[in-house]
Amino acid sequence: MSSRIEDYALIGDCETAALLHGGFALRYDTAATDDGLPPGEGAFLPCSFWLADAYVLIGRPADAQRLFERLVGLCNDVGLLAEEYDAGAQRLVGNFPQAFSHIALVNTANNIAHATKPCEQRSGNARLAEAAE
Repeated sequence: MSSRIEDYALIGDCETAALLHGGFALRYDTAATDDGLPPGEGAFLPCSFWLADAYVLIGRPADAQRLFERLVGLCNDVGLLAEEYDAGAQRLVGNFPQAFSHIALVNTANNIAHATKPCEQRSGNARLAEAAE
């Protein structure tokens, strides 16, 4: 398998396999994995943010923005996210609040806002940022 982002077979696998539930990304297929836990955990919110990041990287900004807006819409009344989201019950579940989810939200917001050469822009190297333009 290629490690180049242009080879986005992994994203296609995520979209077509049983790794999306209610439009959100699962951490893994809990029904197919014998990990000692009962199957059916909620969608792992950081994975969904990472999927939006991947959409940015492969040139699907509209998909990234749409998923990001859905994820931000899950925040509670004071802007906090949990670890997971149960799409069936339409509620946040798991560890709450979850810093990992918030870090993913901030990173994805930055990646969407700076979709052209995000690594170079974040490096703070003006020459790299100028070269990206």
